[in-house]
Amino acid sequence: MIAKMKKVKAHNTADAWESGELGRDIKYARAVDKKLAPQVDEALGLQMISIRLEKDLIESYKLLGTKYDMGYQPLMREALKRFVEGEFKLIASEALEKQKASKPKLNAIKRIRKAA
Repeated sequence: MIAKMKKVKAHNTADAWESGELGRDIKYARAVDKKLAPQVDEALGLQMISIRLEKDLIESYKLLGTKYDMGYQPLMREALKRFVEGEFKLIASEALEKQKASKPKLNAIKRIRKAA
């Protein structure tokens, strides 16, 4: 006798989609019209590029992608975004420090001008 499987209905919420409860079952997947792919890329602000990377680096990303349950290319995109954000923060921080360092000099010049 085969036991009946209990069907559980998932609620259509953002959490259900993000957790993978919805949207990751291969039996519901289907190919998208090739004409639609450029529209999807445009809507997401994506641009295809070609880049040459060491094979070991690609394999490392594939391994990490498995750990984080994502493809290696989206993982690379995320790593690049994090790097750029970090660099911009570093540049902004350096500019702020430079500005703070020059402020006492400007105040001293203003005092000298007032005294003269």
